[in-house]
Amino acid sequence: MASGYGDSSQKVDYVFKIVLIGDSAVGKSQILARFSRNEFSLDSKATIGVEFQTRTLVIQHKSVKAQIWDTAGQERYRAVTSAYYRGAVGAMLVYDITKRQTFDHIPRWLEELRGHADRNIVIMLIGNKTDLEDQRAVPTEDAKEFAQKEGLFFLETSALEATNVEDAFSTVLTEIFNIVNKKTLATDENPSNGNPASLSGKKILVPGPAQVIPEKKACCTS
Repeated sequence: MASGYGDSSQKVDYVFKIVLIGDSAVGKSQILARFSRNEFSLDSKATIGVEFQTRTLVIQHKSVKAQIWDTAGQERYRAVTSAYYRGAVGAMLVYDITKRQTFDHIPRWLEELRGHADRNIVIMLIGNKTDLEDQRAVPTEDAKEFAQKEGLFFLETSALEATNVEDAFSTVLTEIFNIVNKKTLATDENPSNGNPASLSGKKILVPGPAQVIPEKKACCTS
């Protein structure tokens, strides 16, 4: 998978919205900075409200823009939830391997995610901070077991050492890409107007709860 930091002027075939969720201080913003800008800051401040970054990658010769949203894990920002999740097609559920409580809160985050997001959302469970292995409080096996039970992807990462961050995003983005292409194929095989529905050169936004692909024709936002 080729990738570029920052956004070039090339045409974009797909835009995928990914949300980062999890407790405060588990490293969500650091994971985002590592993936979007290949940076890590030791004096990272708490995120206030919501922010997002983009990065364009090439998956199977198509240009895919990942739009990654980061929100504060503090309770007082919970009011942003429904707007935050709207249209999201992927989610990174992050905990800190050195703080058991952040892992114990994951089921609650997952419940919130499933309550607000599209039911087909692709979810990756991420155990961050593997660079602090000597302080580990969450065994890999516990998280793996939980991920299997809930049908989630799972990886342990270190935003500090840039371990697995790229893999985590590329796994989720590739999975979304494959799901969308299956939908696209289904739409193409049943053209309503005699012409095969052409999707090339158009941005396809995967339907979230607020976006439904019409059955008759390929849905595109130009």
